[in-house]
Amino acid sequence: MNKSNNNASSFPPLRGSGGFLYSWRWFGPNERITLNEIKQAGASGIVSALHQIPVGEVWTKEAILERKKTIEEAGLTWVVVESLPVSEDIKKHSGNYQEHIENYKTSIRNLAECGLKTICYNFMPILDWSRTQLRLDLPDGTYTSGFQLALFAAFDLFILEREGAKNDYSPEVVLQAQEYLYNLDESKVKELKDTILYGLPGSMQTYSLEEFRHLLDTYKGIDRKKLKQHLKYFLQQVVPVAEACEVKMAIHPDDPPWNLLGLPRIVSTLEDLQEITHMYESPSNGITLCTGSLGAGHFNELPKIVEAIAPHIHFVHLRNVIRDTGLNFREDTFFEGDIDMIAVVKALVREGKRRKAETGKEWVVPVRPDHGHQMLDEVGKQNYPGYSLYGRMKNLAEIKGLTLGIINTLE
Repeated sequence: MNKSNNNASSFPPLRGSGGFLYSWRWFGPNERITLNEIKQAGASGIVSALHQIPVGEVWTKEAILERKKTIEEAGLTWVVVESLPVSEDIKKHSGNYQEHIENYKTSIRNLAECGLKTICYNFMPILDWSRTQLRLDLPDGTYTSGFQLALFAAFDLFILEREGAKNDYSPEVVLQAQEYLYNLDESKVKELKDTILYGLPGSMQTYSLEEFRHLLDTYKGIDRKKLKQHLKYFLQQVVPVAEACEVKMAIHPDDPPWNLLGLPRIVSTLEDLQEITHMYESPSNGITLCTGSLGAGHFNELPKIVEAIAPHIHFVHLRNVIRDTGLNFREDTFFEGDIDMIAVVKALVREGKRRKAETGKEWVVPVRPDHGHQMLDEVGKQNYPGYSLYGRMKNLAEIKGLTLGIINTLE
């Protein structure tokens, strides 16, 4: 190898183990964390998206290749698109949804021509994720994010003042919400509102209450059944294009995995995931396994889910949570939450062995540390919530160690 050559082709192949391709989410050139830091953290695959392109518009080959070039010049490889967003019009079957679907198909073709063959997307109405706290301080000096139902109810009932909201909560939760809000000063009320109304990852912008109320109104009459019909139509339109381009579509689970604000969520349980894979039978119609999103629900058994949907997994997010039966949770360190991460990774390794025995080829699945605690000298620094450098670096090291140990044990 010519060490002075800075061309991407001079770098070693992607680093992985037993079919796992160690990857990292990078939000683009405006992010505080650099590609060089990511490389030092131990990842070789990059998970990225063109957040600057408005949702519903075409991703041009020029824009894709510009991002790809930036990543490759750093000695890394763009391996997953996360996300190619699905517009609200598509989810609602309203407005410009047919045009947006055609644009989505064009973007798939353009990504494939540029060598991008795995696309993660979600079908969550309006909010990409929901938290009530973005800074939960822990005894060791780190902090993480969390969700408390009573805090969310306080926003829904008394800040948003959504019609019919009281019917969605028990009397006990309504009382807790009242007591919580009564003790908040104006700045803390604003903090709760802004936390819940974060927009898509890659943006630090929030919706205003007026914007959000209007968006909620546009979903009136759309229940779980109707939203599933819209997802099925979307898959029937785009998956044949993806299959022709040898692109894998991987839907991301809801976060958290239950209905919120009167909005339906349809990618929340094992039964949902299985139904989605049957909406359009194709090797290109698959799942992003996100242990943290699914695991926030006490009703989801992650090892069981992995074993059941393993043949349809195209992309993996690994993180842990502590949860309870009252729909409260917080993100935890990799080994110390309520999800049996050892059993999850064992199930993934077994699936890799099964695929290799069946096809004769190594199953290469991109795996990334999903979120990490804010820690060390990053405490107080700005990044999209959960997407710290050191916290994710720690998680990635733990994922690698666990993976190698399991592979060697099962051989």
